[in-house]
Amino acid sequence: MAGDSETHLKDRGENINIIRQPFLIGVSGGTASGKSSVCEKIMELLGQNKIDHHQRQVAILSQDSFYKVLTPEQKAKALKGQFNFDHPDAFDNELIMQTLRQILQGKTVQIPVYDFVTHSRKEEFVTVYPADVVLFEGILMFYSQEIRDLFQMKLFVDTDPDTRLSRRVLRDISERGRELEQVLAQYITFVKPAFEEFCLPTKKYADVIIPRGADNLVAINLIVQHIQDILNGGLSKRHNGCMNGHSTPRQRRTSESSSRPH
Repeated sequence: MAGDSETHLKDRGENINIIRQPFLIGVSGGTASGKSSVCEKIMELLGQNKIDHHQRQVAILSQDSFYKVLTPEQKAKALKGQFNFDHPDAFDNELIMQTLRQILQGKTVQIPVYDFVTHSRKEEFVTVYPADVVLFEGILMFYSQEIRDLFQMKLFVDTDPDTRLSRRVLRDISERGRELEQVLAQYITFVKPAFEEFCLPTKKYADVIIPRGADNLVAINLIVQHIQDILNGGLSKRHNGCMNGHSTPRQRRTSESSSRPH
């Protein structure tokens, strides 16, 4: 890695600004299936979680950051647990596409911060710098073909429905201040039907299905090895420019992850 760093500094000194397209990985699955945990485990096994965010080669983004700004009427419904946050229309797909295009162009992007207690976007943003690999997780990451086609790898986290429900109940009560009755009512009315109608059918688009989420270390280790090949430029060497022409890691290796579990 020392020689790699020297090359990086030399290139920067010569004002060489080679922009490589990052390798985009979409991670989908039902609510509380463990998407964020899988992404975090990948970061951990790559050793990226212990590196300063300005030196990271891998970034994590969450679809949860891209909920649309609600109207006063919609917010009133949301506070009562009567708004469907699991419907495709709840997400700002235009902003997601704009963000992904900027990422593919090697640009630094500003990610919204969503407040799940007040159901609104906060004033601040999270800055995500260019990275060689970008993990983008969310319940409906594969629903829009326009967004889906941007991912070079698609992962689907497949977790038992009872496990997902229990996780969601615990999370919404402890982290989001919800009442048990409201959580269960929302799950039955919106979450479960939306999963079956919008999320589950997209499972067929996945390149890799990960049963049991972050507990499935065999599957995650295989994915990590694939990412390491990408970071080391191994794929382009082995396959002569396959995987959408992704080659050696780009010169600037900085990223900051922004992830919220759904």
